[in-house]
Amino acid sequence: MRQLYTFQAYLFYLMLFLLPAASNAQENSNNTFRAVDSAVPARANKELQVYCYFYTQGVAANWFPKNDFLKGQIVGRLYGANTTTTSDSLTAYYAEQRAIPFFVYQPKIFDGKATLRASFEIDWTWGDAAYGSGGNFGSAISADQVNLQTQNLEMEYRPAKYWSVNIGLQRLYDTPHDLYRTLFDKFATTGYRLAYWGTDGVGISVRRESDYTKLKAGYYKLYENNVELKDDVTLVELTGQQNLGDTWNVGASAYWVSDNSSGKGGVSILGQGLPSILTSYNGAYRFPLGADPYRADIVWLGGFFSRNEDFMRDRFLLSGFVNYNLGTVEQRPESGGSYRKTVDISGLSANLRGGYRYGQTPGDAITADVIFTTGDSDGLADGTYNGVITGNTWGTPAGIYIGHGGYMLFPHGNVVNRYVSAVSDISNIGYGIAGGTLNLAKDIIPNKLHSKIGTAFAFSPVAPNGGGNVLGVEGNAKVVYDLGAFMSIEGHAAYLSQGDFFDAPSVNGDSATRPTNPWIAFLCFRWLIF
Repeated sequence: MRQLYTFQAYLFYLMLFLLPAASNAQENSNNTFRAVDSAVPARANKELQVYCYFYTQGVAANWFPKNDFLKGQIVGRLYGANTTTTSDSLTAYYAEQRAIPFFVYQPKIFDGKATLRASFEIDWTWGDAAYGSGGNFGSAISADQVNLQTQNLEMEYRPAKYWSVNIGLQRLYDTPHDLYRTLFDKFATTGYRLAYWGTDGVGISVRRESDYTKLKAGYYKLYENNVELKDDVTLVELTGQQNLGDTWNVGASAYWVSDNSSGKGGVSILGQGLPSILTSYNGAYRFPLGADPYRADIVWLGGFFSRNEDFMRDRFLLSGFVNYNLGTVEQRPESGGSYRKTVDISGLSANLRGGYRYGQTPGDAITADVIFTTGDSDGLADGTYNGVITGNTWGTPAGIYIGHGGYMLFPHGNVVNRYVSAVSDISNIGYGIAGGTLNLAKDIIPNKLHSKIGTAFAFSPVAPNGGGNVLGVEGNAKVVYDLGAFMSIEGHAAYLSQGDFFDAPSVNGDSATRPTNPWIAFLCFRWLIF
């Protein structure tokens, strides 16, 4: 009994000792909770925003590369230097995937005047490679591939109202619109429609954009090569657009490339520039300049217009452009000496796109799209190249004419590692192009279930040796179902009936007969996450 009393006494004194501590602990705990509550902002922190574009597709097609080393990473013209060919007995089945995360950091301390943007690209074909490094690979069993391609890394500063300055690796688009506050569809259907420049480039651009006027000037270093030598490729641009009321817009531009590289630099072993193998990959014209060093100055002067470009003011849409490229190429003997003019450049392109919205939504519409570019019939025999030059002479791909609704005759934008078409550059390897597309779209369920059938057709103003002028006629169709906001599942198919243009061995992969007509079908899932 005495021991029990002793135990109770110890317990009493222990409680007296612990109560103040418990009281302090409870008070500190409540203060902590109150501090946490007060630290949680009423609105989410918007300094850092993250977006992501996710795309995956399963594909069946009867075209593929003959070169095993390409492993399915194919860009450019069908039957070109990328070794692509078609087959009447073999079918390629594959799945591929892409993710493009985009980070936007806008610190509050600068009150919206400064923004840092970074975007990356992660691509692969399902089951291609593992435990290695390099872009466009990484989904074989166990994965563990180093594959993170830097797409953009640039800073924007807004020093005053209407003005902005972008510095770093940024979008290089042939458009007057704000590169980071405009939906991609507008880039592909207005201005020069990315047909000349639709890629990324490092440099500095200055914009002034008010309610009715858009102006942009830019300076980009396409290739630096040796920093102590004048062997660079540099691009300068000046473009602008004026709103004429609520419906019409008109614009004009001037671009200039100074190429002093003699082909140094470029994509892998392909090189870059006028005489490079890169042009043959991309479907551009390859200048037969030989081994002598060269330098070139090329200028593009053009104008464009649009009416009701968002298809919302009324039922009629119209847009178009005209662009003229001119310049000179000079060479000097490889052994030394002075530069002398070798080639003059003179090429013209024109585009017209029109549409009529017959139904409730922009998905209920019929659109027609035509394009023309001049061609050259004698190469450089007369000292002048009479065709068109685009950014595909220096990058791959750098000019992407994809906003027309075609798939195989002209290139389509639903791609990951394979970007191939019969006419992948609007120069059509120097022969020129005259053609277009016609599309009928219908929203079966408004803003939910979309459909489209279309056709594309083209011929070349200049026929290749051994071939004719007709490139072919394409039929295509698609069905799209929206699962949610910016999330959809899509089915696409296209077939190209090739014309006598492809009877020429020089343009059909050195085949003695016309190759099998190409076709493609794919099912894809798309999600823009924000």
